[in-house]
Amino acid sequence: LTSSAPDVTSSATSTKPIAHAMQSTRLSSQPERPKTSSSLLGQKSIPTSSRPQTTATCSAPVLNCETIENKIRKNIQHSWRGILKVCKEKDVSKLGEIPVSDFLDIAETFHLHLSEGEMNQITAKYDLKKNGRFAYYDFLQSCILLLKTQEGSLLQRVIIQKPPKPLTPGPQTTSFYSTMLRIQPQILHCWRPMKRTFKSYDESRTGLLHTADFRQVLREYNINLTEKDLFNILEYYDNNLSSKISYNDFLRAFVQ
Repeated sequence: LTSSAPDVTSSATSTKPIAHAMQSTRLSSQPERPKTSSSLLGQKSIPTSSRPQTTATCSAPVLNCETIENKIRKNIQHSWRGILKVCKEKDVSKLGEIPVSDFLDIAETFHLHLSEGEMNQITAKYDLKKNGRFAYYDFLQSCILLLKTQEGSLLQRVIIQKPPKPLTPGPQTTSFYSTMLRIQPQILHCWRPMKRTFKSYDESRTGLLHTADFRQVLREYNINLTEKDLFNILEYYDNNLSSKISYNDFLRAFVQ
């Protein structure tokens, strides 16, 4: 958002523990995925026992990892705070990444039940810098938030007219992730009645709500957004500055 975005003051900063935990991790909002070109051949890599090294295995796991992540998603959603805490303790440099060996220990501690092959694929996918380190922040947000439409989503059972103009999402910033993760437990608890309330405000059945109505619905379910929280959400869901939010897209991020 530009100058038309809500004014964010220091007093509006969330004091929730997860916001502090996430905001202390300084990462690029859209990290570059591992490349498979020949230009990577000269870079430093870790032993083959820790991570697949061939071009085929670097490119193939992307689709397979979705299946693996779906398998462990429910477990991650219940234990992500504990996983994050341990990862941050290991991440002494505050870079949002830890050695692959440390993540293997964490996965065993939290009973993710991944085979050796599945673990190799996960660690290859989230070795974003090809340096033998695991980007735990990206891994957790990918398992907790669903920021792309998938077939079979629970919300696709609801027939709602699509917006006249396609909405282009904004940047996935660290602050946006922090806000979404902080309210995730409350959303999961009440998303069904919240969806019905959103629809009751949406008299024209466009699937869109004005910002004020969107915020009011959240308040009805005891989710009180600070100005900074609202700014972070609008920055992603109202990238075209329409002052409207697709509430289905918003809920879909939490309902896997």
